[in-house]
Amino acid sequence: MKQQIVLLTGASAGIGKATAELLMKAGAIIYGASRGGSPQQKDDTSQGVIIPVKMDVNSESDIQAVVKQIIDTHGKLDVVIANAGNGIAGAIEETSVDEVRYQFETNFFGVVKTIQACLPIFREQGYGKIITVSSLAGVIPIPFQTFYSSVKAALMLFMNGLAIEVKPYGIQCCTIMPGDTKTAFTSARKYTQASQNEKSPYYKTMKKSVSRMEHDEQNGMSAEAVARPIVQQVLNKRMHTFYVTGIVNQFYYHLFNVLPTNWRLWIIGKLYG
Repeated sequence: MKQQIVLLTGASAGIGKATAELLMKAGAIIYGASRGGSPQQKDDTSQGVIIPVKMDVNSESDIQAVVKQIIDTHGKLDVVIANAGNGIAGAIEETSVDEVRYQFETNFFGVVKTIQACLPIFREQGYGKIITVSSLAGVIPIPFQTFYSSVKAALMLFMNGLAIEVKPYGIQCCTIMPGDTKTAFTSARKYTQASQNEKSPYYKTMKKSVSRMEHDEQNGMSAEAVARPIVQQVLNKRMHTFYVTGIVNQFYYHLFNVLPTNWRLWIIGKLYG
């Protein structure tokens, strides 16, 4: 297999960092994009390299500059992995429109901008792989993190539609669906401004719900366990269009899809409500 050239967003921590390191060990050249940057790494055995690049997925000029750098250097791009994301918690009623936009800006529009910048390259090449990191929360709605669930659901449907549009050009699409994962994402989660008010009618329930989610995350899969199937999609000749990570998460996914809606919501309410 020829050395893979990969653009990976959110590469400095968590799932992104683990993915970059595994791809490096597999011999790929990874342009690890993040807002802060990180040290360059090289695996002497595989000749894989992680090349850090500063890139804000909310900036079209940043994205275009990095894609141009990759093409000018290598003449091709094999894979883009859109992994950068953030989370915000709070009751729907107490979430401002600006806070909703914050949630969608990076997690959805940042993904769209990154993919759109790569699509002309992939079309001209006649091949390319697009991988996005969605979430099981896009199928199983999490109360008080409803906008996070909503953006991950939107991303999943976006990728399904994209897969149909770009298939004639030899471009493959895969949506990765992790469940609870132990990363710094938990500590980086933001809260809506109104959710900090202890007099809010939602305050106690919201705190309990988010606390349960944080406990599940910190006892969930490792970042590397999520990264492994991502790397496998890169290495496979044909990618899965949709992949839920972990046997337990796969069970929950299939169970949720067969239960009546009122049963689903009752179970989620008991867990997180």
